This record gives sequence, C-alpha cells and structure tokens, in this order.
Amino acid sequence: MSTQVRKSVPKLKTGIPGFEHITDGGLPKGRTTLLSGTAGSAKTVFAVQFLAEGISKMDEHGVFVTFEETPDDIRKNMTGFGWDIETWEAEGKWAFVDASPQPGEESVVAGSYDMGGLLARIEYAVRQVGAARLSMDSLGAIFTQFADGGAIRRVLLRIASTLKKMGVTAVMTAERIQEYGDIARFGIEEFVADNVIILRNALEEEKRRRTVEILKFRGAPHQKGEFPFTIVPNQGIVAIPLSAIELKQQSSNIRVTSGSAEMDKMCGGGFFRDSIILVSGATGTGKTLLTTHFIAGGTTNNERCLLFAFEESREQLFRNAAGWGFDFEQMEQAGLLKVVCAYPEMAGLEDHLLNMRAAIMEFQPHRIAVDSLSAIERISTIKGFREFVIGMTSFIKQNEIIGLFTATTPTLVGGTSITEAHISTITDSIILLRYVEMFGEMRRGLTVLKMRGSIHDKDIREFVIDNQGMHIGKPFRNVAGILVGNPTQIAPEEIDRISGMFSQK
Repeated sequence: MSTQVRKSVPKLKTGIPGFEHITDGGLPKGRTTLLSGTAGSAKTVFAVQFLAEGISKMDEHGVFVTFEETPDDIRKNMTGFGWDIETWEAEGKWAFVDASPQPGEESVVAGSYDMGGLLARIEYAVRQVGAARLSMDSLGAIFTQFADGGAIRRVLLRIASTLKKMGVTAVMTAERIQEYGDIARFGIEEFVADNVIILRNALEEEKRRRTVEILKFRGAPHQKGEFPFTIVPNQGIVAIPLSAIELKQQSSNIRVTSGSAEMDKMCGGGFFRDSIILVSGATGTGKTLLTTHFIAGGTTNNERCLLFAFEESREQLFRNAAGWGFDFEQMEQAGLLKVVCAYPEMAGLEDHLLNMRAAIMEFQPHRIAVDSLSAIERISTIKGFREFVIGMTSFIKQNEIIGLFTATTPTLVGGTSITEAHISTITDSIILLRYVEMFGEMRRGLTVLKMRGSIHDKDIREFVIDNQGMHIGKPFRNVAGILVGNPTQIAPEEIDRISGMFSQK
C-alpha cells in the first residue's frame, strides 16, 4: 500500500520581520490575499512594505495599484520608513497604477465601471517591470461603484483570476467597520478570497494594541490566533510571534554572585548564570538597592551589565548608587555598565520590547536588570503584559544572560504583586521583600521564596539599609504572619510547643 505525501501550497516570503513565523513561511505563492482591517490598522503600510521588502531583500519587483491615495501621497507618506519608492521607479523595479479619484471627478454610474480597462493597465505594468508582487489599496473604493453584492462577487473573482494568470502574488486591502465583527465592509470579500489576513488596532482598557491574525490560507498551514505587531520608524511593521519561541534554552550549573555574600549563601551559592530572578516588594523595601548590588556584583567580575529603568532617571539612579557606596559613573566609563531610562507611557508595549532587544544585541551584556516591571504593566492589558514578559525572558534565556526583574506590591505590608501573580511561573527564582512592624518600629524582611534546581534558605531574614548598601541579618524567630502582612509576636512557650510538634513528626 503506497503512502501519498500531502504537499501544501508553496509560500513566498514577505520579508516583514516576524511575519514568516505566523504564516509558516510567507504568503501562498501565485495567489491573492485579502488584507482586512479598520482605519489605522496599518493596511496601507503592510501593502507598501510587502513590495518594498521584496525589492530590497529578494530583488522581486512590484506593482502598486492605488484607488484612494495618489502615488505622490504614498511616496511622501512612506519616506519615514526608509523606502525610496521614487528611486525604485526610476530603476524599473516599482510601478504605480493610479486609479485614485481625480479632483472634481463624479461618481461612476453603477454597472459601468471599466474593470477590463483597469486590468489591462495592471497587466501592462506587471510586464513592464517584471513584477512578482502586487498590492491593491483599497477594494472598498471600487466596490462602491457597484449596486449589489452579486456584482461585487463577480468583480472580485475576475480580479483574483486575472492576477493568478499574471503569475503574481498579490495583496488586496479592504476596510471593515469593527475590530471584532464582519470581516470586510461588504460581507462578501472573505468568502471569495483564498487567503484572508485581519489587522486590528483594538482599544482595550484605554490602551491601543495592534494584532495580526491569519483567518484562512486555503491549502496552506499557518499559525492560529492573534499576534501583536508594531510599526517602527525606518523599518515598518514588525510582528512579535510568541509561536517562534522554543523551549530549547541551555541550562547552566555555573553560579554567579548576587552582589551580596549573605544573599549568595541564602541561594545556595549564588544565582545560576542563565536564570531569571523576580524581586517583589512594596515601595521602599529595597528593590532598587538589591538591583544595584546585582549590577555591582557583575561589574566587579568584569561582566557587562545593562540596566533598564522605567521609574527613575539616570541622575537619580547614579545619585542613589553613590549614596550606597557604588560608583555607577566609573562603571559606565569602564564600559561595564549601560543604563537605559524610558518613561513607560512614551511608547507601546511592543515598541519597548523591540527597543530592549535592540539594546541587548548592541551592548551584549552578561547581566540585565529591569526596574520595574510594574511600571511597564500599567501601559498594557493583562494578556499583552504576559506576552511581553514571555518574549523578554525567552530572549534573555536564549542568549544565556542572567536577568533580574523588580515588581511592586500594591500594599505596604504583605500582599502579592499583580506582576508577580502573572509571571511567577516563568521566573526561576523569586525573592520577597516585606515590611515588618515590631514594637512600634518598621523593619524589613527578606526571603527566597523559590529557586529552581537548588536548595535555598527558607528563613525570613531581617535586613537593614545604610550608606554601604544592604546587610542581611538573622532570621525572625519569634514572629509569624510576615508575608501575609499581619506580623504577630509569638510567646516563647508557644514556640517551644510548635517546635516539639515538628520534632515528634
């Protein structure tokens, strides 16, 4: 009995960063793909970038058919992405077919639109530049010329059939009214097209988030669900697919210092070189100080350290470090420290992720610290934030870099940070910092809640902060309820009774 191997439709790489992971290799070759989205979802940018990447990366020429904006407007609007369309036109790599309305032009009477003439112009342009790619923006502008859905259906089938005969891989944009509703304005386009991609720019919890979804690829595999993307100056659309992340990171038994000898002892000899550590605590408990020790410990061993700060300025961080006896400026001059400060609201979540990746690739650090994740979280949705953390931590692990992240708890005593609840399963180690109220005095406590692959100290230890940094002291032996925010003094006889119960077991 012979086994037949099922072959899928060949794919054409788009060249759009991250998009090949979502489409499992690109757009179905020689077919037409419907690209649908609301206003501001980046349809035109995608259509232009599809041609631009083909020319610049694969030497595949393209034709752009415009029904709304004039070619001159498109040339001007896309210069910010570094696409020199005018030069490509002069070199015979790019051609426009201008079907945009002329000033003062009246609407065409329904049924008399010259589709044959338009298709002839498109075919001429394709032959003239030897095009392998074609973009049409936007179908809605011509579909308004027809009276009923049947006419629209016939026109769309004719366009797709003609383009297939030309041998080009095409993208056609179409408008939709809602982010989650009808796929396209006329409710017909998605049924006729072989392939459908949806771009969204949804507003969730007062935050905009762009995503791309492959609704269907006939005869071709693709990833399911929505994937975030952003628009980057001088680059264009960049997709960020979590599906590209693989659990193939290396695991090291090598230990590195936390920057504190006592903390190293509590962790069984220090942090693992490729681990992710989360430091959680209320404001003022010492998260930034612990981060400073972490950075200083790395520079002492000639390790390059990269600090992302989202709550304090560079001047504040350097002043605070100096107050604890650490010279960040000297570390920076020695090329061992780079500090990147950014206010979270200045950019979207995906933009921050891409900027952080770029800084890591440029500086090539051994250690990374992020202070704090809670600041980043306030500009995102829960799903978006978790995707950000997964994308960031996986990138760090793949590059075998140790990372330390801080998170702020919502209450001064006890409680779990929202950030901690979302990413605790992703991190390798969790260090909790807590306030402890005793005899009318606020003191600080520290414990290692979790450390994968290693024994660690289970005690909640007191630590103090002075002009030399932090100092970890003895365990709290006569206090219970510290982590839940309700410290209670335990009488000596009660301690003896509880100890006796455990010794009997």
